[in-house]
Amino acid sequence: MANKVEKVAELTGLFQNSNAVFLTEYRGLTVAQLKELRRNISADATYAVAKNTLIEIAAKNAGVTAFDGQLFGPTALAFAHGDAVNVAKALRDFAKANPLLVVKSGVFDGVAVTAAEVQKLADLESREVLLSKAAGLFKAPMSRAAAVTQAPLSQAVRVIDALRAKLAA
Repeated sequence: MANKVEKVAELTGLFQNSNAVFLTEYRGLTVAQLKELRRNISADATYAVAKNTLIEIAAKNAGVTAFDGQLFGPTALAFAHGDAVNVAKALRDFAKANPLLVVKSGVFDGVAVTAAEVQKLADLESREVLLSKAAGLFKAPMSRAAAVTQAPLSQAVRVIDALRAKLAA
């Protein structure tokens, strides 16, 4: 009994401290495959296997209702504490190589997401790529504005230089 209370407390803490949680079914995966999955997502997430009743209690304690009615079969949760997009990508890639892993749904920043929405999240480019594209979009108008303001000055310099050359000749 004390062990179950500790497990619920641990899961509740993981729910509360995660920016995203992905619900998966791992029926048929070997221990080695689960270990590989844990290693793949360890930089950004914790992969926890627990009994459905304990997950349900912990989710309710944390105020998460997104998984109601989905907790059946061998269930595990990926608690993202880093970049949730990277976790979604790792789960998608692992599921492609190991079709027995099924991503059922998730919670992203407190909002319930379906399996299809988790897939869309996984299809996003990484945070760094998106930030660099945004920086490029912000930089482009400034570069154009600088070129426009410099163009009349360079033209004026060329005209003055041509007049000077003409007067000298």
